[in-house]
Amino acid sequence: MAPDTLVLRDVHVPPAPSWWPPAPGWWLLAGVVVLVLLGIAAWRWHRRRRLQRWQRWFDAVPQGRAPAEQVAAASDLLRRAARRVSPGADRLEGEAWLRFLDGEQGRAFSEGPGRLLLDGGYRRTVEASELEAALAVARARFLELMAAKR
Repeated sequence: MAPDTLVLRDVHVPPAPSWWPPAPGWWLLAGVVVLVLLGIAAWRWHRRRRLQRWQRWFDAVPQGRAPAEQVAAASDLLRRAARRVSPGADRLEGEAWLRFLDGEQGRAFSEGPGRLLLDGGYRRTVEASELEAALAVARARFLELMAAKR
């Protein structure tokens, strides 16, 4: 055969690989990503449930009691939560106890509505607005103490 009569074609490039189905490595990567996302979701769900449980616990204890008893119950719960953070914190008294409850955020206990925890459990009458403000501050600090690392 003469080279002039041969029909020659240029080099053929094969078609690009299809994007579906992915290679086994991509399936493995997708599985790992799904497992990580499920783990994160389970962890967040657990934390949210634990926080809700602590909120219900704090809210249920003072229900149906006299105002002075509500203050005493809130103080007792705060002492239990303080024991989780620092073993000797539940035995603090007076201003030292209030400074511990203040933590690093402010002065809601030593100079604010939280001062009611010092003597509110021993008063004959406690104003409703004062009680509500003190319980709100105590609830927030209780949740912080319960969520703190040991």
